[in-house]
Formats: sequence, structure tokens, C-alpha cells
Amino acid sequence: MNKAKRRTVIAGNWKMNKTPSETTALINEMKPLVKDADCDVVLCVPFVDIAAAIEASKGSNIRIGAENVHFKESGAYTGEVSAKMLKECGVEYVVIGHSERRQYFGETDQTVNLRTLAALNGGLKAIVCVGETLEQRELGYTETLLKYQTKMALTNVTAEQLKNVIIAYEPVWAIGTGVTATAEQADEGNGFVRSAIEEVYGKDVAETVTVQYGGSMNAKNADELLSKVNVDGGLIGGASLKAEDFSIIVKAANK
Repeated sequence: MNKAKRRTVIAGNWKMNKTPSETTALINEMKPLVKDADCDVVLCVPFVDIAAAIEASKGSNIRIGAENVHFKESGAYTGEVSAKMLKECGVEYVVIGHSERRQYFGETDQTVNLRTLAALNGGLKAIVCVGETLEQRELGYTETLLKYQTKMALTNVTAEQLKNVIIAYEPVWAIGTGVTATAEQADEGNGFVRSAIEEVYGKDVAETVTVQYGGSMNAKNADELLSKVNVDGGLIGGASLKAEDFSIIVKAANK
């Protein structure tokens, strides 16, 4: 982390977990545990939980995000949700391009870019995910792929809009597998992302962009991961569903 230059952000990605009533209970349990956080605390929840999450988080330092957004303002897109809809619900952040969206739902680098632009134009903050598969890493393509995905996601994003973008490096081989990149691998991957931003926007701008690590960060490894200069927080999966574990990660980001 480099708090002198950029914000540290710990964001929970609940995936397809928790009903509205369970959402209320979990956030109420979390609030006193993270109230003194010296970082931004975000919970990205399923669409049906947004209203409950907004209500439960009122008066706290917890901000609410969604897990996806469509790239059109409206239209015949059954099952989709627009940035305008999310904004009016009180959502501030949205996860875009998560590896599970890419793997299971046909997300591409092009649609990630369109969703990113839609989110930014709609007044949301975008948490944009990039990452390589195990095969791609073993073939030596990690740097090439991360730079390509980052630049594709940020196509036509202005330097001013970039202030509302967080990039989350999530090695696909470490998502939900229990396998975590070493702190050195996480720092290296985040560094590749920052380097790609520098190549497009310049060093001064790149130094201000928050780059999270998003591959199985948990209560046990958060301290080591967050000690790395290029790791500006985490996009937390399973550990964000447990109030105590999530609060330990938030506390690690306070150091």
C-alpha cells in the first residue's frame, strides 16, 4: 500500500450468496467491527440484496456496490440492470469483468470496456477485474495478458474518469480454489497493471490508481499481501461473508 498516493479499498464480493434478511443481519454484525477503518469499505451484493444493504448500512462507513451492470441505459435486455437503475437505488460501486462472469456468462474484454464506460458515465465507481488462467501463467503470458486486459478495459476512459476506477488483479487460478498467489506474485501482477496504466496515462496518474488483489485474500494472509507496495486493498470473496474475517482484513488495511 502507498496511502500517501492512493486510497486503500477493501471490497467484499458476495457473489450469489445471502438473502435480503441475511444481508441485514450480516451488515449489522459488521458495522461495529469496521467503524474505525482507515480505508474505504465496500460490500458488493446481489441485485436482490441492494435495498436491504443500503438500509442496513445507513449511518455507517460501509458503501454498497453491485456485482454487474449492463452497458445500455435501457432496452430489451431481459434480466439486466442499468447504471441508472443502480445509481437510483443508492449503489456507489460496481464490479465489472469478474472471472466468473467471463467464464460462465460470455463476458469479453470488449463488453468489460462497454460496461466500464456505462458505469462511469452513469456516476458509478467501477471495480474492473483482470487476471490470467493457470495455463496462461505457465506459458509466460501473465504480463502481456494483464496489460492487454487493463488497456482494453480502459479504452476511451479519460484521465478524469480514471479517478473513479479501481482495477482488481484476480489470478483466475486463485479464485475460489483456496490457492493464493504469494505476496510477491500479487505485487508483481498489480505492478503489471500499474505499468499498463502508466503506458497510457503517464506515471503520475498511474501512481494514484487503486489496484486491488482479488485472489483468495483472507484473514490469515491479508497482512502479508497488503504490505506490498502495489497492493492497495482487496476484492474479497468468501471471507467477506464472515463478519469477523472481513473485519480482520479491514484492520490489516489500516496499518
